[in-house]
Amino acid sequence: MRAPTRRSVLVGAAATAGIIAAGGIGAGSASTAAVAAARSRIASFSSTVIASRFGSLEYAVAGAGQPFLMIHGTGGGVDQGIAFARTLTTMGYQVIAPSRFGYLRSSFPADPSSENQADAFIDLLDHLGIERLPVAGGSAGALSALALAIRHPDRCSALLPIVPAAYAPERAAPAPLSPMQSWIIEKVLRSDFLFWSMIETMPDQMIATLLATDPALVKGASKEEQERVHRILWDILPVSDRYDGLLNDAKLAGYPKPMDLAAIRAPTLTISLEDDAFGTVRAARHIASQVSGAKLIVYATGGHVWVGHDDQIWQAVNSFVRGTAGSQSVVVN
Repeated sequence: MRAPTRRSVLVGAAATAGIIAAGGIGAGSASTAAVAAARSRIASFSSTVIASRFGSLEYAVAGAGQPFLMIHGTGGGVDQGIAFARTLTTMGYQVIAPSRFGYLRSSFPADPSSENQADAFIDLLDHLGIERLPVAGGSAGALSALALAIRHPDRCSALLPIVPAAYAPERAAPAPLSPMQSWIIEKVLRSDFLFWSMIETMPDQMIATLLATDPALVKGASKEEQERVHRILWDILPVSDRYDGLLNDAKLAGYPKPMDLAAIRAPTLTISLEDDAFGTVRAARHIASQVSGAKLIVYATGGHVWVGHDDQIWQAVNSFVRGTAGSQSVVVN
């Protein structure tokens, strides 16, 4: 069975949102409160905005120790990057989490390519005075992580594509969007109220589509894991502040282009799961087959948000990074 693309997921979710709106869910005050809480949560990260060659670039920092660049996935921003790599902050890492193009307070340039995003991250490293560091990219964030390792090999001490939404040879090209599908995405997915309504009324469907994970797997997981997965979903609010980034991811990760993976020289560890409904295991295997000396970890179950493997993944990342040379310790203020 063909894995769904981000674009098809966005179309389906937006169409469902339109049905909810037509049904007249009257929960405006609750939605407003939820979005306000989401904005307050994001503000608590005390992010900083710098000028890059592509406009404003937002980033946040958590922890102390060896710098580690964590690039978020679809629906994220500084908040998702910090949340995903929070375990690393307990292991002696200083996690640097930027918002990619079109997410939160980062600009959306005329050409929001993965390559330009990688160059913008170099501007961030220059600003912070960091010469080299490990670079991880989750899901759609793996595209700019790969681009950084290819374009700036001297700046990447280790590369970690996790559930990479990257090219795999057997992926088929998606059909073009119809005018109606384009209208649905343009008009409906800008609404924080509709997104909130969808999470409230159909969380299992949202986990299955947006998080590409079997809801039954989540229900059978530990309470801590259930909370982590639901937090990923809720933390997409306010979706209106991530709209441009979401649409860009639908284009870039919906049918990713091949990259010159053989040019990557950084020690590489890529991780995925067999039952990830986005099919990232194929991309992970392709990366491992093309990058010289790359290591691959594949779990049988866990879906796109690696249910039941969060601690294992970050322990594996830590072990791999500690085993590589050339990382630089710099304290970011």
